[in-house]
Amino acid sequence: MRRRAFISLLGGAAGWPLAARGQQPAMPVVGFLRSTTATSAAHLVAAFRQGLNEVGFVEGQSVTIDYRWADNQHDRLPGLVAEMVRRRVAVIAAGGIAATNAAKAASNTPIVFAVGGDPVRIGLVSSLNRPGGHITGISFLSGTDLVAKRLELLHELVPKATIIAVLLDTAGETQLEDVEGAARALGRQIVIARVASQRDFDAAFGQIVKAGAGALLAPGGSVTTGQHRQIVALTIRHAIPALYTLREFVEVGGLMSYGPSQTHAYRRAGIYAGRILKGEKPGDLPVELPTKYELVINLATARALGLEISPMMLARADEVIE
Repeated sequence: MRRRAFISLLGGAAGWPLAARGQQPAMPVVGFLRSTTATSAAHLVAAFRQGLNEVGFVEGQSVTIDYRWADNQHDRLPGLVAEMVRRRVAVIAAGGIAATNAAKAASNTPIVFAVGGDPVRIGLVSSLNRPGGHITGISFLSGTDLVAKRLELLHELVPKATIIAVLLDTAGETQLEDVEGAARALGRQIVIARVASQRDFDAAFGQIVKAGAGALLAPGGSVTTGQHRQIVALTIRHAIPALYTLREFVEVGGLMSYGPSQTHAYRRAGIYAGRILKGEKPGDLPVELPTKYELVINLATARALGLEISPMMLARADEVIE
């Protein structure tokens, strides 16, 4: 072999590793979309990462997560979804109203949702067992039985409350039928105070106080969940005993919550997102429903409201916050 040709061959070989590295596929990108602020959902992000880790994906090493936050401005959600679609994310993980926006605007992108309502009723999937299409996820499904249990807990806590207010997030209007059915079964009068944004909170609580409600049920939704600190502050200001669906409310001073763990749901959403990255089809993954419900009581708030929590209720609680 001629010397010049040999040197040329060696030069080409020296470039092979760099070329090979340049041709390696980029890390898959997972879109994480919420209608809330980043601060209010830090614990959910941690749970989602944990779920991804459990199926072998570590952020920054084997997967990139593209976070998008609407900061409680729902009109921003379609644009945020469009940005993810343009980036060609491999899968979108979205909660609540963000999931319904993603389903409309990202028809060819796999979606994993985490929602509080019935995903069939709100049109995300056609079946829980066989979702079909490009969407699946986790639901904190709140049927009539669960709503009835919450109303029973409120009655046990405040037996003299003949009127119970319901702070209804208009994004969760599908829950109204369950609430009304449970109230009729228990013989309770309810007052519905609707909120479409945080600007409606003061007026809603004015309506609740004017109606003489002795207790409040907050079924949850994308608006109310994202503003849990403000809602808890208003219930304390007006001295209204309230029961929430998520423990996050009780952790910041709310009286009591009964419902599935949102943190657990986002961990499971992370697992589903990882399984889709590995090649499974969303339509083949059944929608997961909660299997365990937690009763959390804030004893300090109960004392501040002048409420006596019975030893029996305290014994049933999964956690009592002092």
